[in-house]
Amino acid sequence: MDQAGGIEQEVADLIISTLNLDEVGVTEIDPEAPLFREGLGLDSIDALELALAISNRYGFQIKSDDSDTLSIFTSLRTLSEHIQQHRVT
Repeated sequence: MDQAGGIEQEVADLIISTLNLDEVGVTEIDPEAPLFREGLGLDSIDALELALAISNRYGFQIKSDDSDTLSIFTSLRTLSEHIQQHRVT
């Protein structure tokens, strides 16, 4: 498995465990599918919980007032790429 696929699976697992999406398997999350509205159907509260979990696990913050936040949370792939670039731990 390549590094991108590894981080995507790791982040998918984080999403599932953080948001208690027990009915969703890691491999069921399409890396290109939207995380909000259609796709996983996450909402703003989910985004806050996920941002906190990312901060705890990877050692950096995704701030809600950052102009890039919407594009970071577009899909599993965009979120994974952002984490890969900014992770401290």
